Amino acid sequence: MPRGRGDNKDDGERHMVLLKVAQVLSFLMVFVAGIIIGLATSSHINTYFSSQAQLFSTSTATSFRVSTAIANCDKAPCQKQGCLSMEAFVRPINLTHKMSDAELFWRASMVPYKKEYPFLRVPKVAFMFLTRGPLPLLPLWERFFKGHENYFSIYVHTPPGFRLNVSSDSPFYGRQIPSQTVSWGTVSLADAERRLLANALLDFSNERFVLLSESCIPVYNFPTVYKYLIGSTYSFVDSYDDPTRYGRGRYNRKMLPDIKLYQWRKGSQWFEMHREVAIYIISDTKYYTLFKKYCRPVCYPDEHYIPTFLNMFHGSLNANRSVTWVDWSLGGPHPAMHEGPNITESFIQAIRNNGTLCSYNEEQTSVCYLFARKFAPSALESLLNLSSTVMEF
Repeated sequence: MPRGRGDNKDDGERHMVLLKVAQVLSFLMVFVAGIIIGLATSSHINTYFSSQAQLFSTSTATSFRVSTAIANCDKAPCQKQGCLSMEAFVRPINLTHKMSDAELFWRASMVPYKKEYPFLRVPKVAFMFLTRGPLPLLPLWERFFKGHENYFSIYVHTPPGFRLNVSSDSPFYGRQIPSQTVSWGTVSLADAERRLLANALLDFSNERFVLLSESCIPVYNFPTVYKYLIGSTYSFVDSYDDPTRYGRGRYNRKMLPDIKLYQWRKGSQWFEMHREVAIYIISDTKYYTLFKKYCRPVCYPDEHYIPTFLNMFHGSLNANRSVTWVDWSLGGPHPAMHEGPNITESFIQAIRNNGTLCSYNEEQTSVCYLFARKFAPSALESLLNLSSTVMEF
């Protein structure tokens, strides 16, 4: 039966109603989906911020505990002045630390750009003792230092585990630095020298740095030594060209092209240097690495590294001589050892003024040596008897 015009109209209306219903249902579905996603997201965000708050709380607590531990410290000196105080930063009293050599050298190489000091700086001399153990001449050094506590610092490198047996009122008390095993004639000896320098550089008041052994003695009193070193515009590092097999013969061509034969130098390991030069030494990595790799086994880094390095880059800052007297008159690989019976007034006077002249701040002087070695433990009594009359302390 044919459909009329009215039937077509009814079909169109039903189609429009169904379309609107579908649109409403689609909207409702999108709305419900949005609510579900929103609730899920809100729950995730709350969980995230809750965990972050807990993490922050834990980190803060941990940080606070670490900071408190640092601030309080376990050592008495830190408890008195505060480990993070300006005083502890520029003049550390407690020498105990757990820094590796790399960390120590990095810390010690820091140089303030600002030249003025925010504190009253009295320049000091750092006396660095590189020893095999005990200090048999300790009473002589204690007498030398007595009464001049504001003008010196002491640093002692001993075999690991060794403890100096000194009284609490000794200037050597608590002055051992964290050390490592040293084998004479190897690069570990140069490592120890740099380790002493770096520890001494942590004290911003230290201006001059002198390396000594357990067999060294002072041949002048403290005021004379202090004035001589603080007043010098040069460092005192022995550095010379030795054309023999004991000098140039130790050069390794594998150091080319960074170190050339004509730059190679030799010198006594018992140096004295200015703060600026000391910073150069402990900041060097490139050339020291070459020495560690190629200056062995019959090449002695302690006799060649610093003399060569200074000759190459900082020769104008060096006097090219040592202020430590040594007796090589007997020949051989080691200097003469002086026993008790040999220690006389004339012997000490000959070291103090041996008739030769040397350069000091562009002028000639007869005072060339401030220290001397090697002295046996048996020399102590004789040295103490002569200290007030000859060495004047």
